[in-house]
Amino acid sequence: MLYEALIAPFAEFGFLRRALVGCLAISLSAPPLGVFLMLRRMSLTGDVLAHGILPGVALGFVLAGLWLPALALGGLLAGLVVALGAGALARATGGREDAALTGLYLTALAAGVTLISWRGSAVELTQLLFGSVLGVDDAALLLMGGAATATLAFLAIAWRPLILECFDPSFAQAVGLRGSVWHLGLLALAVLNLVAALQAVGSLMAVGLMMLPAIAARHLARELGGMVLAAVGISVAATLVGLLASYHLDVPSGPTIVLVAAAFWVLALVAGPVDGLLARHRPRRHLDG
Repeated sequence: MLYEALIAPFAEFGFLRRALVGCLAISLSAPPLGVFLMLRRMSLTGDVLAHGILPGVALGFVLAGLWLPALALGGLLAGLVVALGAGALARATGGREDAALTGLYLTALAAGVTLISWRGSAVELTQLLFGSVLGVDDAALLLMGGAATATLAFLAIAWRPLILECFDPSFAQAVGLRGSVWHLGLLALAVLNLVAALQAVGSLMAVGLMMLPAIAARHLARELGGMVLAAVGISVAATLVGLLASYHLDVPSGPTIVLVAAAFWVLALVAGPVDGLLARHRPRRHLDG
C-alpha cells in the first residue's frame, strides 16, 4: 500500500521521474534566492518577474509553438528587460523602483495573455500559465539542471557580498563593494530560475517554489544559513508531496506543488518558533527576555 502510494508512480512513469528530478533541482536553487529577496524587502519582486517573463514566453510560443528553447529565450529576455528596465526608469525619472516594476509587470502580463490567447488554444494557455509534468522533457531537465548549477555557483562566490549588502549596505558602500553588480546578478538568476521552472509549474506558479519556502523559513530559523536550509527542505518536501498529490488526485502539478508549499508556510506562520503566532502569544516566564 505504502509502496503504491509513494514509490510506484515514480517507478512506473518516466515523465514523473523527470518532473521530480527537475523540480528537485529548482528546489535547491530557487529558495536561497527567495531568502535574499525577502531579506532585501523585495518579496514581491519574484512575483513581478514571474509575470514579466510572460510576454517573452508568449512571443516564443507565437513564433515556434511549445518549443522549449524559444520559450526559455523569450522568457529570459523579457524578464531581464523588466528587472533592469525598472531600475533604469527609476534612475531616469527619479521615481520609485517599485512603481516602475508595477507598471512594467502589469503591461507585460496583459501583453503575454493577449498574445497567447490570440494564437493558442485554452489548453496551451493553461499549460503555459500553470505548467504540466508531461512537458518536462530532456531539454527542460537540462535547463533546470543548468539553472541550478549556475545559481549555486553564483551563491558560492557572492554569499558574503550579498549578506553585507543585505544587512549593512552603508558599510558595503564604504569598503567599495559594488552592490549594484551583485543585485543585478541576483535578479538575473531569479529570472533564470523562473524560466527554468516554466515547464513543470508554469509561468504564474514558478515563483511559488522560490518565495513561499523562503517566507516560511523566516519563522523557523534566526540565522541566514538556517533560513536557507529550512527553505530548501520545505521546497523539496513540497515538490515530493505536490507531485504525488497531483498524480493521485489528477489535478495540475504546478498549483498543487505551490498549494503544498503554502500549507507549509501556514504551518510555520502558526507554529514556527521565530515570530510564529503561537510563540508570540505564549505566556512568558518571569524574567524571560
